[in-house]
Amino acid sequence: MAAPPARADADPSPTSPPTARDTPGRQAEKSETACEDRSNAESLDRLLPPVGTGRSPRKRTTSQCKSEPPLLRTSKRTIYTAGRPPWYNEHGTQSKEAFAIGLGGGSASGKTTVARMIIEALDVPWVVLLSMDSFYKVLTEQQQEQAAHNNFNFDHPDAFDFDLIISTLKKLKQGKSVKVPIYDFTTHSRKKDWKTLYGANVIIFEGIMAFADKTLLELLDMKIFVDTDSDIRLVRRLRRDISERGRDIEGVIKQYNKFVKPSFDQYIQPTMRLADIVVPRGSGNTVAIDLIVQHVHSQLEETPFLSVPHRFVPRAALASAHQCHPLPRTLSVLKSTPQVRGMHTIIRDKETSRDEFIFYSKRLMRLLIEHALSFLPFQDCVVQTPQGQDYAGKCYAGKQITGVSILRAGETMEPALRAVCKDVRIGTILIQTNQLTGEPELHYLRLPKDISDDHVILMDCTVSTGAAAMMAVRVLLDHDVPEDKIFLLSLLMAEMGVHSVAYAFPRVRIITTAVDKRVNDLFRIIPGIGNFGDRYFGTDAVPDGSDEEEVAYTG
Repeated sequence: MAAPPARADADPSPTSPPTARDTPGRQAEKSETACEDRSNAESLDRLLPPVGTGRSPRKRTTSQCKSEPPLLRTSKRTIYTAGRPPWYNEHGTQSKEAFAIGLGGGSASGKTTVARMIIEALDVPWVVLLSMDSFYKVLTEQQQEQAAHNNFNFDHPDAFDFDLIISTLKKLKQGKSVKVPIYDFTTHSRKKDWKTLYGANVIIFEGIMAFADKTLLELLDMKIFVDTDSDIRLVRRLRRDISERGRDIEGVIKQYNKFVKPSFDQYIQPTMRLADIVVPRGSGNTVAIDLIVQHVHSQLEETPFLSVPHRFVPRAALASAHQCHPLPRTLSVLKSTPQVRGMHTIIRDKETSRDEFIFYSKRLMRLLIEHALSFLPFQDCVVQTPQGQDYAGKCYAGKQITGVSILRAGETMEPALRAVCKDVRIGTILIQTNQLTGEPELHYLRLPKDISDDHVILMDCTVSTGAAAMMAVRVLLDHDVPEDKIFLLSLLMAEMGVHSVAYAFPRVRIITTAVDKRVNDLFRIIPGIGNFGDRYFGTDAVPDGSDEEEVAYTG
C-alpha cells in the first residue's frame, strides 16, 4: 500500500495584516478586497445544497474530551463532554476494543458533518471523534514561507504525522487515554497545550486519507467513503477559506488546482474501493446515514459490552469478589490506639456537632497522611549538622509526590496533605453515579503534568463498594502512573471495597484508619460514618439518607 497522502483540507497561511509600509490608500484597498471576499463567500452559500434536517432528536450522546467545552454542536443540540463510564471489568482491565469507524473522502466533501450526524443518530453514550486535522506536522521556517505564498503542498503524505495517528488510534481502541495535538492553522504549528481524549464505545476517525495506510486500515472496523461532487467541494472550500481563514479567491483556487485536485485524483479517489459503504452527496444523503447507523447498531448488538456500557463493572461482581477471604497484604490500617478509637467514636456519633466532626476528622486525616508517608521509598543519605558532625539519615527516593482527591469529600483531605508535604501538587477527579444505571461515571479530571513520574496519594474519605476508587485508579493508570506508585487513602473503608480494589489492582497500597465489615443492600457501610460530605460541609442530606460516597460517586 502506498504511503498515506496528506489532507486536502489543508490550509495555507491567512493573509498578512497591514504592515508599517502600507499606506492608508493601500489599507483601504485591502479592506475593500476583504469585504468583497466576504461577500463572495456569502454568495457561495447559495450554491450549496441544503443539509437534511429531518432527523428526530435522540437520547444523550457524549463525546469525551476533557480540556475543551462541548466537542460537537449539531443543528439539534450540543453534545457535551461528561460522564465517562467504567471502561474496564472487575479485574480492572479493558474488556474489549472499541468499535472504530473510518470516514474518508475528498477535501470539503462533508466528512465532519457526516460524522456528527452519525454521532447524533447513534444513541450510543460514549463516542470519540478523531480528526486528521489534528495531526499535521509542524512546518520548518522554509516551509512556512512556502505556505505563506500558497506554494506548500499540504496534500502530500509527508504533511501528516501518521505514526502518531496510528499510535493514538490504537490506544483509544484499547480504552486508554491519549493526548491529541491541537493544530494552529494560522501558524502551521502545534499549540503548546494538547487535549486529552479517552477511549469510548465508538471511535469515529475522519480524514481524506483514512484508508491509504495499511496499518491504519487494519484498525478500522467499518469504512465509509463520502463521495461529493467536485464542484460542490470546490465551492465549500472557497467559502470556508475565505470566510474562516482570511484568504482570497485567487490563493484558494491556485492551491486547489496545484495541490488539492491532483491529490484527490492520485491518492483519495482510488481508496473508494476499500470502503464498506459509499455515501453519495455526503451529508445531504440522510437515507445512507440512516443505513450506516442501523449497521453500526447491529454490530454493537453483537458486542454487548459496547451496547450496554454500565455492565462493565456490575456491583454484583464487586460484591462477590474475594468474599470471606483474608484482608490483602497491600492493606495497612492505622493502629487502633485509644486516641484513634476515641476520635472514631466522636465522628461516628450522630449527635456530634458539625464543628467537632470537622475538628476530629482533620486530626484523623493528619495521622492517616503521616502513616501513609512511611510507605514511600527512602534512601540513605548523610548530612552535616551545625556542629560539623555527619548524620546518617534518610531522604525521599522518588521524584515528587502528587495528591489526587476524588471530589467532593476527598478534597477535605488536601489540607492535611499540604501540611506535611511541602510543595505537593494536587489533582482532582469527579466521579458521579448515573442514577439510571447505578454505576459510576467520570465527569471531570484535572491532573498535573508529568504525573507518571510521581508517587500519587489518591484520597477519598469513605470507600464502600470500591467502584469509584477503581475508576480513579484506572484513570491514573491511563495516565501512565505505575500501579505500585499509587496509594489509596481513606478514613473508613468497607471490606468489600478493600477486596474489590486489591483484586483489580494488587500492587496499589491501600491505607485507612478503620475497616468496617458490612455493606447493606443499599451499599452503605455498616456501622459506618454516615454521609461524610454532608456532615463536613453542612449540606442537606440526600433524600434516602444514604452515604454521599455511595450515591454521589459510588463509594
